Amino acid sequence: MCGISGYIGDRNAQKLLVGGLRRMEYRGYDSAGMITLNGKGTPTLLRAKGKVSELASEISGRETSDTVGIAHTRWATHGEPSRANAHPHKAGDIYLVHNGIIENYKDLKSELSNHTFASQTDSEVLAALIDSWYTKDTKLEEAVAKALKRVVGTYGIAVVSVREPEKIVVARAGSPLIIGMGDNETLIASDAAALVGYTSQAIYLNDGEMAVCTREGVDLQDLNATHLPQKVEAIEADLQSIQKHGYDHFLLKEIMEQPTTLGSTLNGRVIAEENRVQLGGLNMTPDELRAIKHITIVGCGTAYYAGLLASYYLEQLIDGLTVDVAIASELRYRSFHMPEGSVALIVSQSGETADTLACLREIKRRGVKTLGIVNAVGSTIAREVDGGVYVHAGPEISVASTKAFTSQVAAMTMFAVQVAQAKGAGTQKTSGYIEELSRLPLEIESVLKEHSKEIAALAKTYAGYDHALFLGRDTLFPTALEGALKLKEISYIQAEGYAAGELKHGPIALIDDSFFEVMLLLDGWLFDKSASNLAEINARGGHVIAITNSKKQIDAEVVVRVKTSAYLLAPLVLNTLQQLFAYHVAVARGNDVDQPRNLAKSVTVE
Repeated sequence: MCGISGYIGDRNAQKLLVGGLRRMEYRGYDSAGMITLNGKGTPTLLRAKGKVSELASEISGRETSDTVGIAHTRWATHGEPSRANAHPHKAGDIYLVHNGIIENYKDLKSELSNHTFASQTDSEVLAALIDSWYTKDTKLEEAVAKALKRVVGTYGIAVVSVREPEKIVVARAGSPLIIGMGDNETLIASDAAALVGYTSQAIYLNDGEMAVCTREGVDLQDLNATHLPQKVEAIEADLQSIQKHGYDHFLLKEIMEQPTTLGSTLNGRVIAEENRVQLGGLNMTPDELRAIKHITIVGCGTAYYAGLLASYYLEQLIDGLTVDVAIASELRYRSFHMPEGSVALIVSQSGETADTLACLREIKRRGVKTLGIVNAVGSTIAREVDGGVYVHAGPEISVASTKAFTSQVAAMTMFAVQVAQAKGAGTQKTSGYIEELSRLPLEIESVLKEHSKEIAALAKTYAGYDHALFLGRDTLFPTALEGALKLKEISYIQAEGYAAGELKHGPIALIDDSFFEVMLLLDGWLFDKSASNLAEINARGGHVIAITNSKKQIDAEVVVRVKTSAYLLAPLVLNTLQQLFAYHVAVARGNDVDQPRNLAKSVTVE
């Protein structure tokens, strides 16, 4: 969601801040702004509704040589998208940018009668609260700490003052902030992508930490002014990984690079010639793996659907295992039970998803082992879990997740194999999964290459519809859910995924000429059941696109026949074509494919 960029050093702050915001545009936002200061504390405040390009236009004619500043892209929560509601917010000598939500802002606002509020935001209340503590004898960081002790909610903030122009104060509680360490300069961002190319060394703030940033470095402390040791870590992303490389959109690039990114997920972990999987980082002994009786998988959106698909493989591979898959935003408020022998898989591409992080902390509080299935190295979830698997899919710039889904399912399948082997499963049970995992990158590469033009043409035919149903059985049910999510996210077609066996229990009433249907079918024991569902749709005038690996006769409006040797993991192969279909439908409808309306990449608030 919202992005924060900050800089203090010797370079032009306006240029660096705009560059940082552009790197975070994929996160989703509706307005942007910045404040820069010169050595005397003279401020230049610029704000704009809309894209960062609008803010860049504001700079024209108001260029400065300022070398200190903070900037922000806002995703509206309190108050509509507007210049007045855009950050930074001013209160007295204070300027603030804020990610998160101040839950008690109304109570705080009622106490701040001396401040005239210019916006509808909770963030301006925090700026005014800091200003209320910022007396002539008080340092900026002291005022910030006093104010934050009154706050209920989440925040990642950066604060500057015209009275102390040689420092930026930052703090976090539930919303990520990273401090980049440079040569006689310090950079601040809510996403490592904004720091790539400027520095490779960073401090990842933990909840409850505050830092005073100057050119010379960082003073890390808590809200009680206790100085804390610094842990400087390497930023793993590079400039090449966040470029389009000739593709029209990041989404298309990320779909097409799945053979490579999946290979990175599997590399060194699947040893096909020895028929085994070896995951480092689980921090679990063989005895602990053998003791697993129950697994809860927690995620939101695409990560949740990845967990649903992986749950089938966990159940098939591990005898006697109970698997629950939970939507994090629901689980965190339930009176759930974690029985003896439980392990929780915490699934998040960004590693910062607020609801998922809240579940992680509650599960850890109960003494249950937590394992992260995370893409973003150094993220909060990655640092707080007991162990886990980095999926190594690389930066995902498009808001709609594609390559992360594939790698998350593969990572959880590898975990299933390793647990099964620890429990004594023979090669007869595990060899099929290991062989298919090792071949999967080439299988996906071949299918994408063979069907790209076919899917692009198909998408143009169906782009005029406003409704769609995605249907599948067994492992194709969560695949259908994910296919529907991709289509609705970027094309804005109202799409729903269903278990095909549920068709007669409601959804069949929707079928008419305003709908098309995507039916996923695999050869096997449930093929005839799915074919019967297809016949029921046809009998009611449906417009079915069948995606299948079967050579059997299939009565559908369009049949996409996928040549793949994968069977167990075939849903991942078929899903790449669903991704391509959603992409080309969105393009045909003229949508902003990488930054669809109302959505944010990293959902760091409830």
